[in-house]
Amino acid sequence: MATERTLSIIKPDATARNITGKIVDKLESVGLRVVAQKRARWSEADAQKFYEVHKERPFYNDLVAFMTSGPIVLQVLEGDDAVAKNRAVMGATNPEEAEAGTIRAEFAENIERNSVHGSDSPENAANEIALCFSDDEIVG
Repeated sequence: MATERTLSIIKPDATARNITGKIVDKLESVGLRVVAQKRARWSEADAQKFYEVHKERPFYNDLVAFMTSGPIVLQVLEGDDAVAKNRAVMGATNPEEAEAGTIRAEFAENIERNSVHGSDSPENAANEIALCFSDDEIVG
């Protein structure tokens, strides 16, 4: 297994319900280590830039509005196969399809308010991390 990094975002629905710590506990319990973390409130421009890949999709405007509706927690996670491990512990995007014990099965309100985002590949993880953190913010 290769040690890698991935980006995790705890979304506004989860920060509003004060369950950030419960989500971090689930991430750490599968062997992921938080090497950078900050609470932020994205501007519309921040969210548009981050989700630019989805610009032509019908859910884009709703996603931008949701991600700017409240504070988020941005994290860089590190560990063996961090991208795959994070995606497994997050569970399926639709919480009704997520396996028991995953973050989305336990905490998501619905498919849109699904509590977390995680990078879907090592390449996207590197790009997303660079958008959200400077090198000196990742301290391990």
